[in-house]
Amino acid sequence: MLTRNGSAAVYFAGALSARTADEMSAPALLLLGMAVLGSERPASLLFAALTVASAVGGPLLGALMDRAARPGLLLALALGGYAAGLALVTTVLGQLGIAMTVAVFTGLLAPSLSGAWTARLADVLPERLLGRGHSLDAATYNVAALAGPAAAGLITGVGTYWAMAATIGLLLLAVPAALTLPRQQARASVAFTADLKAGFVAIVRARGLRRVTVASMVAFLGTGMLIVSCPPLGERYLGGAGRGGLLLSLLAAGAMVTATVAARWPPRRQPESVFTIAAVGIAFGLAGLAVAPNASVLVVAALLAGAGEGPQLAAVFDIRHREAPARLRGQVFTTGASLKITAGAVGAALAGSLPLTFALGFAAATQLLAAALLIGSGRERARPRGTPRYLRRPRRSTSDSCPR
Repeated sequence: MLTRNGSAAVYFAGALSARTADEMSAPALLLLGMAVLGSERPASLLFAALTVASAVGGPLLGALMDRAARPGLLLALALGGYAAGLALVTTVLGQLGIAMTVAVFTGLLAPSLSGAWTARLADVLPERLLGRGHSLDAATYNVAALAGPAAAGLITGVGTYWAMAATIGLLLLAVPAALTLPRQQARASVAFTADLKAGFVAIVRARGLRRVTVASMVAFLGTGMLIVSCPPLGERYLGGAGRGGLLLSLLAAGAMVTATVAARWPPRRQPESVFTIAAVGIAFGLAGLAVAPNASVLVVAALLAGAGEGPQLAAVFDIRHREAPARLRGQVFTTGASLKITAGAVGAALAGSLPLTFALGFAAATQLLAAALLIGSGRERARPRGTPRYLRRPRRSTSDSCPR
């Protein structure tokens, strides 16, 4: 599918490669950390260090991409920097303090794997296709989540360092795709700090953006707890900690199916309603993981939890695109993604010190709370006449290279 602005196929290939690397990095780092450092606790702290700095990196990267004439070049540099950071973390892993410091700085670039790509989708697809495009974009997360952890688990069986090497390789494969993203008009006349402030103001003041940002952070708090819980679940039910990655793949399989269905037959409900329904389904699945008596029930619960993740993520994309001012779209997407990642880091750090069943129960509760935050808010989609000026979208001229 090509547009006058570039190739959507290349976009999706690059996004899939980067996101598969992202999904591989978590189990690869956790398993490598457990092997080198000797226990789950320091490994979970290292994973949290890699993701917690994303809250700072997201707004910075998004603002820079919104201002850059070649956002694709900036994205490519961020991907290369993230790959180099992972390589350095692997090299100094035996010294936990140094490794965590490097991981924190590397984590500043983490949004280049997620929100930074989604923010550029409107550059390669026309407005009328963005609804389905967001579902397909969500599906790349799900395919990555299906392939990444399984590959990490299998490759780790060959050697603990090979999974991290494969992760770095996939990051570098995404660089050429990032370089093909369309140019845009550079916007450097406004002070950088003013751009940063405007992006935060848009998220805080726009009710739809504010609600979906908080709800997705709450939901991802539980996701971080789930990721750290998978190795011990694999050890308890599937015959080894390395097989916990297969459990993440089951979650992704359910998400991929529902995301693909949503791309073919878009939901007629408001995205807020889709998010709410999906969150409740995920909560039931996580509760099933917490109390599963055997591996069979564990598999069913994982598929149920995963089935809600695809539509939930696509709904978040729909709301962000609908509510974000076009000139601040990159910052809104990367900031939202980075805040989610940071919330996941907090969840990961908490899960490392909690009993497994309690951690999964808490994760289920976060989904119910996230659903409660968006219940009924879809009715408020239409904005009143008194919409603040910073949220009013200017008419797009025929010379504009970036659809709204």
